[in-house]
Amino acid sequence: MDWYVKVLKQYFDFSGRARRKEFWMFGLVSMIISIVLTLLDMGVGLYNDLYGAGLFSSIYSLAIMIPSIAVSARRLHDTDHSAWWLLLMFIPLLGVLILLVVMCFNSKEDNEYGPNPKAEPSLGDNDNLAV
Repeated sequence: MDWYVKVLKQYFDFSGRARRKEFWMFGLVSMIISIVLTLLDMGVGLYNDLYGAGLFSSIYSLAIMIPSIAVSARRLHDTDHSAWWLLLMFIPLLGVLILLVVMCFNSKEDNEYGPNPKAEPSLGDNDNLAV
C-alpha cells in the first residue's frame, strides 16, 4: 500500500522517475479499488448499464486520473523516454501495446530525468537503512 500512497503524495509531480514496482503496484491497487467500488455501485443501485459505470467508481476514476498520468510520465522517464510518449495512447490498440511494452523495460542508468531510483533505498526496504 506504500507504493499507492507514494504516487498519491506526488499528485502533480510529472518530473523525476518511477520504478516499475511503483507504477505496477499503483495500477494493481487502483484496479482492485475500482472493482470494489463498481461492486458497491451495483449493490446500492448506482451502477448505470448505459454508461458502464457507477457514481462511486466514476468519482474514484476522476480522482486518480492526474496521479495516473503523472506516474506514467515518471515511469517513461525511468526508461529514458519523454513523457510525450503518452500521446501514443491515442493510437488505437497499437499505441497502448507499445506503451505497455515500454512500461515493462528495466530502469536506465542516471539520465536527464534524475538518478536511477533503484540505487536509492526503496519503500519497505529497511535492510539498507542504517539504524
